[in-house]
Amino acid sequence: MSKNRFVILLTTLLAPISALAQNGIDERIDNAVRPIADTVAGLVFSSFPVAGVQIPFVLVWLIAAATFFTFYFRFINLRAMRHGFHLVRGDYSDPTAAGEVTHFQALATALSGTVGLGNIAGVAIAVSLGGPGATFWMIVAGFLGMSTKFVECTLGVKYRNEYTDGTVSGGPMYYLAKGLAERSDKLRTLGKILAVLFAIFCIGGSFGGGNMFQANQSFKQLVSVTGGDASWLADKGWLFGVVIASLVGLVIIGGIQGIARVTSKIVPFMAIVYVLAGLIIILSNVTAVPAAIGAIISGAFSPEGMAGGVIGVLFQGFRRAAFSNEAGVGSAAIAHSAVRTNRPITEGFVALYEPFVDTVVVCTITALVIIITGTWDPNVDPGQGVALTSAAFESSISWFPWVLTLAVVLFAFSTMISWSYYGLKAWTFLFGESLITDITYKVLFLAFVVVGSSMQLGAVIDFSDAMIFAMAFPNILGLYFLLPVVKRELNTYWAEYRAGSLQKFGKALHRA
Repeated sequence: MSKNRFVILLTTLLAPISALAQNGIDERIDNAVRPIADTVAGLVFSSFPVAGVQIPFVLVWLIAAATFFTFYFRFINLRAMRHGFHLVRGDYSDPTAAGEVTHFQALATALSGTVGLGNIAGVAIAVSLGGPGATFWMIVAGFLGMSTKFVECTLGVKYRNEYTDGTVSGGPMYYLAKGLAERSDKLRTLGKILAVLFAIFCIGGSFGGGNMFQANQSFKQLVSVTGGDASWLADKGWLFGVVIASLVGLVIIGGIQGIARVTSKIVPFMAIVYVLAGLIIILSNVTAVPAAIGAIISGAFSPEGMAGGVIGVLFQGFRRAAFSNEAGVGSAAIAHSAVRTNRPITEGFVALYEPFVDTVVVCTITALVIIITGTWDPNVDPGQGVALTSAAFESSISWFPWVLTLAVVLFAFSTMISWSYYGLKAWTFLFGESLITDITYKVLFLAFVVVGSSMQLGAVIDFSDAMIFAMAFPNILGLYFLLPVVKRELNTYWAEYRAGSLQKFGKALHRA
């Protein structure tokens, strides 16, 4: 289908949807979804008390796995960083290998799905509710999450489907189904069940957290900087939604290659702008940095810390890191699976940089700005994270809210196009690879962009958040069974790397 025909079809379909969203349908949807959302969220985020703090089991599930993987692979998150950088740079990229995008493009696409509102809004909430010490545990969780991404993305490439036209499909639904069947016949049925569950959860998450929430929050930030309730945009969410949906549609019609081309430009640009703004504030208040670092370290272990002492601070840091980088959720493995390589383990090395950039770098800079400027508020409304971060930056850079608005919109846009790919691959896993299934999903996805911009989300977001984190249960269970596969891949490749027998295309052989 040509882009012109696609846009005409899109506009025709979105017009009645936008009209419905403006006529009170959001309240009816919220009322209909609320009982389901409460039930699903209650199951996924079921918690247990520790030192007076309610800890969701899914958070323990994610952190326990990340910690185990880190020790199982002997701190691969640290010892393979240098080689991972060489791979991202393209030193070992074989242009004849199967796949659709480069290592750098695969990393940029995956980062576009994680770098965004979690870094901007989530960090402000973590520091406000958990104090400066939450930053320390956020960094720890980021380092541990690197090991999980290593495992997920290696398996994503290992068990992907490669088609005669050069396209590929990969991700947890494929390595759960194919990988567990390969391990033993007894695990074959379990693998199929886990794969189907993951795909269902992924589709639900793509429509909500990866789509509607992004459109909704970026529209609200745009309204905020243009006059708030008095802004001429205040009641035109449908218009914003149609514009964003059209732009998203023009990108996703080109598949992963079109998505990668856009994200490989947007993500580095916005990350650099955002990080530079943060560094300007940090350097202009350099005398306050030692005290901020001291508050982070002491607050991480203070028994009198906010939100339940050490356990509460640790929980806030780990929770926001998990929400930010999605290590263990399995979503990024879908994007990384499209990489052009014949060695699955190489994309595992590249994936180490995703939680590192997302959580260790970007989130830490955000936290330092908030701590140094003293704008964190223990009584903050969890829905006001973007406003809190905006206030922190505005205290030193008066025009920063406009930069933040651009960052929010572009990060939301890149997140939407990445999650459209994640949801599409889960959709085609369930319903088959065909032009009809492809177009059906994309039209539905774009319709939800308009709905998300036009309505108060309420229960819809509660439901979609639960769906995204529900993905972690089948994904991580499968990872435990497939760890020996990853270890074999790692040992074989690492032996060649140390022996200096890996080919550098266009360059001399690498010598360890």
